[in-house]
Amino acid sequence: MDLILDDLTAIDDKLSQRHIDLDPNGYFIIYIDRNERLIYAKHFTNIIDERGLAVDPETGKVIPARGKVERTHTTVFSGRTAKELCVKIFEETQPSPVTFLDHAAYLGREFVRAEIALVTGQEYVQD
Repeated sequence: MDLILDDLTAIDDKLSQRHIDLDPNGYFIIYIDRNERLIYAKHFTNIIDERGLAVDPETGKVIPARGKVERTHTTVFSGRTAKELCVKIFEETQPSPVTFLDHAAYLGREFVRAEIALVTGQEYVQD
C-alpha cells in the first residue's frame, strides 16, 4: 500500500512542477471554516503581463505566488461540498470567473481536497 501511495505522490509532485499559463480572469484563495462547515473560495482579479506574470490591475505590481499579499477579493464563493462549490462557480456565475479548462480542473481537485480535510479533520493547505 505504501509503495502505491509513494508512486502517486511522486507523480503528483512531478506534475506540480510543470509550467501553467495563468488564467487572465483571476485566481482563487481556498480555505475551510470548520465552525461553519464550509469551503470558501475568494476570487481575485489580475492581468497577465507580456512576461506571463499576474499583476494587480490597480497597481500594475506583480502578484507573488508565495507569501502574504494584501489585496481585495472581488467575490467570495462558499459551499458545503466540492460539487456545490463547483456548481456555484462554473454553472451559476455568468460570466464565469474561470476561463481556462486547466484552471477549472485544478479548482475541482482543490475543492475535493478541501472537502476531505473538512470531513476528516485534517489540515487543508492549498496547493
